[in-house]
Amino acid sequence: MSSSETTTDHRKIRKWAEDRKGRPAAVRTGGKGGVLRIDFGEKEEEFDEIGWDEFFRIFDKNKLAFLYQDETKDGKTSRFNKFVERD
Repeated sequence: MSSSETTTDHRKIRKWAEDRKGRPAAVRTGGKGGVLRIDFGEKEEEFDEIGWDEFFRIFDKNKLAFLYQDETKDGKTSRFNKFVERD
């Protein structure tokens, strides 16, 4: 069975993303910051690649937490992730 975890630890989030060849990105919404994403593989056209400093500035300002899964239920590396409100 697969399970998910939630964290706000910047080092853990960055390591999880980089282990999967993910890059920090934002979808610009017209206001300051944007909607955060981890971009995998070929660059998505609607995503603006940003640095980790900007990524975590937006992450903390919006009081987000990172919900993620390490492995799928069949034991493969998972890229499932989602940004949620902190409790």
